[in-house]
Parts: sequence; structure tokens; C-alpha cells
Amino acid sequence: MNIHEYQAKDLLKKYDVAVPAGIPAMSVDEAVKAAEQLAASGTTLFVVKAQIHAGGRGAGHFKDNPEGKGGVRLCKTIDDVRAAAEAMMNKVLVTKQTGPEGKEVQRLYVTDGVDIDQEYYCSVVLDRASAKVTFMVSTEGGMDIEEVAHENPDAITKVAIDPDAGITDADAGKIADGLKFEGATKANAITFFKNLYKVYVDLDATIVEINPLITVGDEVMALDAKMNFDENALFRHPDVAELRDETEEDANEKIAKDNELSYVRLDGNIGCMVNGAGLAMATMDIIKLYGGEPANFLDVGGGATAERVTVAFKIILSDPNVKGILVNIFGGIMKCDVIAQGVIAAAKEVDLSVPLVVRLEGTNVEKGKELMAASGLPIIAADNLDDAAQKVVQATKQAEAA
Repeated sequence: MNIHEYQAKDLLKKYDVAVPAGIPAMSVDEAVKAAEQLAASGTTLFVVKAQIHAGGRGAGHFKDNPEGKGGVRLCKTIDDVRAAAEAMMNKVLVTKQTGPEGKEVQRLYVTDGVDIDQEYYCSVVLDRASAKVTFMVSTEGGMDIEEVAHENPDAITKVAIDPDAGITDADAGKIADGLKFEGATKANAITFFKNLYKVYVDLDATIVEINPLITVGDEVMALDAKMNFDENALFRHPDVAELRDETEEDANEKIAKDNELSYVRLDGNIGCMVNGAGLAMATMDIIKLYGGEPANFLDVGGGATAERVTVAFKIILSDPNVKGILVNIFGGIMKCDVIAQGVIAAAKEVDLSVPLVVRLEGTNVEKGKELMAASGLPIIAADNLDDAAQKVVQATKQAEAA
């Protein structure tokens, strides 16, 4: 689960991680009031920041003004804050991470404009290779870390934390050394990194990213913050779960979640419905191997009902980019005839108009094949996964060419 920047900073403050003063706003008038409140505390330079679940806001553009400013703007006066808020609120912001469709800005964050000495990058993630929580830091803050890793990998320092010992002063010191901090700045950074680790572990986060991390004199501060959480652990954190903004989530992903389906939309044109995450990954890989592009990851799980399969099928077909579908089921707990019933029901209900390739294997496979054969639907049967991938890629290309 992802949250907004202002929510992440509120959580960071609870762990004594320094952030600039800021107030969220849900309207233009609230943004103005926030700026007035900050001004009363001594703020003379304001920053108005669009709040969407995507990075690159400052470098992005609004659909109604492609040549104008992005979603992060410096303002010297209250009137400037109002103008910036009016230019952002309820407008569609396009960034590298949103794709060309962009995201509508429904929340703003008005913050104190701080006098930055230097910008850095910092994130806390799980390194699955070492099975350890790992800090990644770089002196090249404010940039896309993937870009830094590609162009200047030596600029990234990684420090893995022993899960039994937790983060030590020595660990935090290594992280600070990676950013070339010295003296009082290093001492403050050690405390900063130890608190950041505690945030990650205590809240079951999957990533805590500070980009940029900044220095203001000797102080170390999070100028921006991104946090994601393990949804399987949210039952332990009802206060974090309440931060979910469903308006930022893909509508189909929400429907899938409500029906206990695992769905992630991708950019391809071949819809996939599979049971089991590993099989789903293998299915997407083999589609790409034969020159196709998967349109989604969709795992119906081991105990899906015909009704849930119908929902899954509808979700796939609601994507206008889908020009072909591959159903790949290995029946164990999930019975092949149940899958067949769901596929048939959904295909008839939505008036299937794209090629459908089905590969079934396992429990009740013959019954499932009989049901599909008797359905009257133009289903293309496949003998195995290799055969299924080749058939769906070929059928999809023919459908697009027609």
C-alpha cells in the first residue's frame, strides 16, 4: 500500500525524523489558510506540492498546460500560493511514473521553503539476495536512482543491517560516510538513519525513500518522502491502513482486492488469468519469449469460485488494450471445471470479441475441457504452456492486423 508524501512525513515525525513544516490542503482555500498559518510561524518562502501516488511531480506537467510548471512550485507570497493551488487542484498531472494518462490532483501539501545546502538520496529496502534490510544512499540526490545506478554505480553506497542486532551506530556511521558527512552533520545523520530504520521495521514498510535527503547547516532532513507498506501486515497497523487513498488506486486493482484476487495492470495487449503467482510469472515470461506483451498479472488463487473467476475475466476484458487472452490453469485445489464455468459465464456476459486461448491441466481437467467444448464459444485449446503462449501471441497479432 502506498501513501501520500504528507502522510509519510507525519509518520516520520512520530519517529523524530526531521521534516520541513507542512500542512495538507484539500482545496485552494485550505492551501491559502495553510500558507497563512505557516507565515504566522515565520515562513517567508512556501512550497506548494501536488499529492499523487507517483514520483517526478516537479518535472511533470499538467494536461491543460503542457508547457507550464510542474507539480512542485516555490511561492514567495500568499497570492502566489493561491495561484499555484488553482493551477494544480483538480487538474491532471503527468509524470514519468503516471504514464501519459496522468493522475488528477485532489490534495495539496503546503510546506516551509527551506534553505538547502546539499541534496542526497536515501532509501531503506529489503535486499532479497541477502535477506537483510538495506540502506541505499547516494550523493546524487533528487535524481532517479535507476538513472544513477546505470550512469554512475559507484555513486551508490549500500549498507546491509543485521536483522538480529538491528542498526548500530557503526552501521549508521557507514551510511553517513557514504554521503561524506563529517562532524556534527555526521552525528545528526547517525540519529536520522537509526530512526529511519525503526520506521521501516516498526511499520512493516516495504520501502522508505527520502529523495532528496537534504542538509541545512548541520541538520539532516527529509525534504520528500515515499513509503510503501506490506499489505499482509496492515492488520497490525490500523492507523496506517486508514491512510489508504482509494481514489489513487487503479479501479480494477481495487475490484480485484475486494474479490481476493491478485491483479496488477501492465502495458501489454495479452490478458493473463492464472492460478498461482509463480505460474503467473512464468506465463508472462513465456508470452514475452514468443514476442508478445502481457497486459496484466492476475492470480485467481487456489480456492477461487466460479464467481471470482467471472470477476477476474471481466477485469481483464475491461482493459481496452487487451487484444487476446490466455487462461493458464494447473488444477490442484483449484478445479479445472470451476475455472471453465467462470470463463464461460464471463465470456458470454461480456460478449467476448478477442481470441481466447485456454490451457487446463490437473484436477477435473477433462470435465473442464468438455464444458468449454460444449459452450459454443470460439475457445482455442492448448496442450501445454509452450503451445498456449505461441497460440495466443499468434492469434493476438492476427486480431490486431484484421
